Amino acid sequence: FRFKDSLAEDVRRADLVISHAGAGSCLETLEEGKPLVVVINEKLMDNHQLELAKRLHRGGHVFCCNCSTLVETLQSMDLSTLKPFPPGQPEKFALFLDNVFGFQ
Repeated sequence: FRFKDSLAEDVRRADLVISHAGAGSCLETLEEGKPLVVVINEKLMDNHQLELAKRLHRGGHVFCCNCSTLVETLQSMDLSTLKPFPPGQPEKFALFLDNVFGFQ
């Protein structure tokens, strides 16, 4: 498909997600507890996706590759080695902002 309002249902039904390294795509997939292979777009200027993908890979949460190594990654990966991604804690950020702005 070319466009869809939301991929949430597709991600929920998936056994494996292969995605670009956009923050939304990565975090939605990891929050669903789905294994994720992140394919880096090396042609992006100031590749912020690479930074996120590397960090998630170092944490053991995703497999990371580029287009030319995708098949090799799929053949060699062991999904049992992936670590669950810890849930977000938005209340900590809210508390931080409260402290910064003197609301507490």
